[in-house]
Formats: sequence, structure tokens, C-alpha cells
Amino acid sequence: MKSMKVKDWMVAVDAYGIVSEDASLYEVIMALEGPQGQVDKMRFEPRSVLVSDSDNHIVGELTQWDVLRSLEPGYSRIGDLGAISRSGLSPDFTKAMLDNYDLWKKPLADICRKAFDIKVKDIMYTPTVKETIEENATLDEAVHQLIIGNREALLVTGGDGIVGVLRLCDVFSEVCTRTKACAI
Repeated sequence: MKSMKVKDWMVAVDAYGIVSEDASLYEVIMALEGPQGQVDKMRFEPRSVLVSDSDNHIVGELTQWDVLRSLEPGYSRIGDLGAISRSGLSPDFTKAMLDNYDLWKKPLADICRKAFDIKVKDIMYTPTVKETIEENATLDEAVHQLIIGNREALLVTGGDGIVGVLRLCDVFSEVCTRTKACAI
């Protein structure tokens, strides 16, 4: 896979839904539906939207996790959810968190109001340099970065900014295709 470049496997920015950082959660939901069917049928549909600033530069991403987490503001009181998930806490302890932090008492009761009140800039994820990869990097480099970073996707950089998204599901699909082609 050394000769394969990230740009050959990324999903281009224009195949993704893009919302302004001033958009509402409602607009995110609508944008998630937009790209479906625009991506090559051999690939999986996008499950996130990209976020642009006032100059139309991609500055972040909003995933399904971000959307769901935003519907329950109590998660912001807990701290680093990533560290908690990796800490090996028992199922009983994580269930007790529901009660201790009053999580999901009215999860969807006022979803319509929340969908218009929650702003993207308050819940979006801004990737670090470790979560981006250059479009001319090899697919081997990308696989390594996905594994080491335990990432579902990497934002692909080129030229003046973000040009695409390299998703784990697409890379995994290619690995499976190559494995099935092996004559053992």
C-alpha cells in the first residue's frame, strides 16, 4: 500500500455536508442527510459534517457522537469522556453515572427546542495536527496514524487547508478486498 496515496482514498470535502460554525443542530441534522447518495456507492455514507468559518475554511467536524452528546449537557460536568472510556470502569459504575449526574432524565423531551438552540461552535470538534494527514501521504502512513490515534477518520490537508476526509471504514474495506483476493 506504499504506492497508494491518501488522496486516492479520501472522500472529498464537497461530498460532505458542510455547515457554518454559527449553524444550529437542526441544520447539522439536515446536512447529514444531504451527502447521502453523492458518495461512490462502493463506499459508506458520511456520518459527520464538516464545519466552516466565515471565510469558508474547514475548521472542524461534527460527528454523530457530538450530536448525541450535545443533547445531554450533563456530560460537560463529567470531564474527559475519552479518558473515562479507556479507564476500564465497570458497567455498574458507568450505569451509576446516569443517576449521579442526572443524565438522560429528559433526553428527547424537548429535542425540537434543543435542535434550534444548540449552536455548532459550542459543540464542534476542532482536530489537532495529530488528527490530520497530508493528501500525498501513503496509505500505510494513514493506517498507522488511524491505529495509533484510535481514530475513525483523519482530515486530509492539501493546498490551503482541509481537502477531504480519510475514513477508517474505507481503508478497512480496501484491506478486506485485498485480503479476499489472496490465493492461499
